[in-house]
Amino acid sequence: MFTGIVEKVGKVTAIEKDQTNVHFWIESDFTNELKIDQSVAHNGVCLTVVDFNENKYKVTAIQETLNKTNLGDLEVDSLINLERCLQFNGRIDGHIVQGHVDQTGVVKSVENKDGSNIITINYDEELYGNVTVAKGSICINGVSLTVVDSSVGELSVAIIPYTWEFTNLHTLKAGSQVNLEFDILGKYIKRLMVK
Repeated sequence: MFTGIVEKVGKVTAIEKDQTNVHFWIESDFTNELKIDQSVAHNGVCLTVVDFNENKYKVTAIQETLNKTNLGDLEVDSLINLERCLQFNGRIDGHIVQGHVDQTGVVKSVENKDGSNIITINYDEELYGNVTVAKGSICINGVSLTVVDSSVGELSVAIIPYTWEFTNLHTLKAGSQVNLEFDILGKYIKRLMVK
């Protein structure tokens, strides 16, 4: 369980293929605080720490994860948003994020507007039936955000300067693929409505 408040931006230092699985070595400032079997969100994808080496740790993505996320697009030196699992001893600043990416979307545009950046994203609503609402929650590459505008298969978010600087969202451009986790409450309500 996560909040969508990115702690650090890590860097991919190595990628190893093992049959259909892919192992990622990630360099992070908090590696020495991790332990084997701990959950960490990587661009919003919950992956388990399986190994360490100095300031780097290793996680594994299976084929199902690679099919539904943008992790397969990562290369050595790619920046990746990181968040350790939630501790229930403090405030929850973002929204409830499971680390289970629903689907990917494609950035339609990124525009600077009066000090913030507006990112518009298209996604295939028909494929998975996911929806957004204006002023609802969305998790993009592991970042908890508020939807500004919502229409069929399209959403936009406004990124404040702090989030722009301290996440990998500043690397996005038209055509970039992003991980999307839709609001859990909205998913349950939609499921109940279709019954």
